Amino acid sequence: MIKKLRLGVLASGGGTNLQAIIDRCTDGSLSAEIALVLSNVPGAGALVRAETAGLATCCLDHRSYPDRESFDRAVVKTLHDAGVELVVLAGFMRIIGEAFVAAFPQRIINIHPALLPAFPGLHVQRKALEYGARFAGCTVHFVDGGVDTGPIIVQAVVPILDDDTEAALAARILVQEHRIYPQAIQLIAEGRLRLEGRRVIIDSPPPSPVAALINPPLP
Repeated sequence: MIKKLRLGVLASGGGTNLQAIIDRCTDGSLSAEIALVLSNVPGAGALVRAETAGLATCCLDHRSYPDRESFDRAVVKTLHDAGVELVVLAGFMRIIGEAFVAAFPQRIINIHPALLPAFPGLHVQRKALEYGARFAGCTVHFVDGGVDTGPIIVQAVVPILDDDTEAALAARILVQEHRIYPQAIQLIAEGRLRLEGRRVIIDSPPPSPVAALINPPLP
């Protein structure tokens, strides 16, 4: 039996990715338990979702701290006190400092709504549309202290349609985020990930056909 991995989920917004993780923990398809949901925004939707699910919550308003380092130290202490083994960033709108990363080496993951390394940072659907990209998607990656620069764990791809808007594209990507974030956490819970340089190797991956995605499709 796989021991349940203790998660600390950090979120600043509405918490839809948090909800996807809660649902997978509840239905037993994710071998993890949420030890704590922490937000830097009082009244964040993620805190409401967590409280509704009966989970432990904490709000540390970053504006109450004199600098990033003191805020990070407070977050790290709170996570350690809760027995967190894996830190899951789910729309946490704060850059993670080096001391935070060092406190949880290769134990902090993030989801980004673009196909990294393309379009890091903010407003990524707008950037993809303005650039004329044919595909977009989302990426789960380890956090290494940079902005969306850590080793890639899982990615999902969606086509960009000719009549796409920023909102429509973001909505299709969000559906995939809710699928791949629990998948990445499960791989970590099962101990199936290892790093070789920047490459994340999955032990015993399921067989899959080698196929190309083409947009627009060939006739």
